Amino acid sequence: MIALVDRMLNRVTMYRLVVYYLAFLIGVASILSFGGVLAYDPYALLFSTGFLIAVCWASNRLLAWGFSVAPASDSTYITALILALIITPIEGYGDLWFLGWAGALAMAAKYLLVIDRKHLFNPAAAAVAITYLSVNESASWWVGNPMLLPFVLVGGLLVARKIRRGAMVATFLVSVSAATLLLSLPAGEDPLTTLWRTLLYAPIFFFAFVFVTEPLTTPPTRRWQLIYGGLVGLLSAPQVHIGSFYVTPELAIIAGNLLSYIVSPKARLVLRLKEKIQLAPDIYDFVFQPAGRLAFAPGQYMEWTLGHREPDDRGNRRYFTLASSPSEEELRIGVKFYQHSSTYKRAMLRMQPGSEIVAGQLAGDFTLPADLAQKCVLIAGGVGITPFRSMVKQLLDTGQRRPITLLYSNRSVRDIVYQDVFDRAREELGIKTIYTVTDTRKLPAGWKGRVGRITPQMIQAEVPDFQRCIFYLSGPPSMVDSFQESLRQLGVRSAQVRTDFFSGLA
Repeated sequence: MIALVDRMLNRVTMYRLVVYYLAFLIGVASILSFGGVLAYDPYALLFSTGFLIAVCWASNRLLAWGFSVAPASDSTYITALILALIITPIEGYGDLWFLGWAGALAMAAKYLLVIDRKHLFNPAAAAVAITYLSVNESASWWVGNPMLLPFVLVGGLLVARKIRRGAMVATFLVSVSAATLLLSLPAGEDPLTTLWRTLLYAPIFFFAFVFVTEPLTTPPTRRWQLIYGGLVGLLSAPQVHIGSFYVTPELAIIAGNLLSYIVSPKARLVLRLKEKIQLAPDIYDFVFQPAGRLAFAPGQYMEWTLGHREPDDRGNRRYFTLASSPSEEELRIGVKFYQHSSTYKRAMLRMQPGSEIVAGQLAGDFTLPADLAQKCVLIAGGVGITPFRSMVKQLLDTGQRRPITLLYSNRSVRDIVYQDVFDRAREELGIKTIYTVTDTRKLPAGWKGRVGRITPQMIQAEVPDFQRCIFYLSGPPSMVDSFQESLRQLGVRSAQVRTDFFSGLA
């Protein structure tokens, strides 16, 4: 069942999944309103949603034109739908000004509340906070309703699984629950009753799945994500206040966003393509020349935004792991193309030297351990080799030796990329490299590598002391699942396994 869910999630981008989730909640709320279960006029709810979408879309287009950047359509719809779920549907046309003000402010926050091209705050949170402070109108957070809670949970869990933020969500929920229990005691309230009422009637779960997980304003590494979730959880307890001023959900997330900015890389780069190199029949290296060297750890990824005409439902943003080493002057990414690629990929393939792309949101914990003596096994499938190219090139450039074994699987020999780097590392650093191909029909004469899939038997034969190793797995989701199953059969503990966040396949 979990494997089926993961296959479904892999077919949509993170942003498009959130759009579907929020639209689903609007649809459920409308049906419940038509049935009299929710005390809202369903027509007013649908009209408010449509009006917010129109305002956000128009504002975003105007601001994008003014700032000469490519508009991100998915984020526009996400913000509009979030506002529709936390601002009470209009009761009369006189309320339209508030919706319009909130929608326009949310879009403006993405362009104006920025440092080095990176926006600081969750746009929807910034909008409702400013409306409260400027015109004394606030969000009701009406989505926090027991009738909607099952639907919030189902969709929210899918979002958290897709973007791998489950631990951060759990930390937030534990933190807000603990704070609610402890702070209810001085007020003479029954702690369990207060907690139950908070979880059932407050928008805690919606807030966790939609606001706390928002990628652009959360920290880049797991440790800081957990700290972030804990801090926002503490501030989100309903009893938290300074004097007579109570901390609202939007203020809690803004405080967390400030922490995230302090501890996150600040890079958001407009890069020009230097060259495009075909490495294999359907894999290209895109090499960019930044203004200066980017500080990053080998194995980390970035979000890449490519403006193009009429993007399909997968949008104009993707995550790609950096294939370059921090020791290199250029930034490079390896990209695989398919017969029916997305409009994003087709636009990328048309890029020529001088074409621009925007890279930001540097993140990821898929990095080598600090202990230089720790034995590591790098297992890659197809273009999942990119983070390992970054790691190994860094070791070559610094002369650093580590006990590493690389298992690299491809369909055919001609699909192998970056072989020059890995062969050189084998000669200079003693890194054991095993190539294996699954299509045995076109093996070149004298092929010295392995054939077949990476199986438990192959791992055990090439890495006899596998129980003492840390395993790094990277590739298409189905291949990573296969690698994980092989390790489970060998009895390798999950604590010994790292997987790459690899969502740039479509």
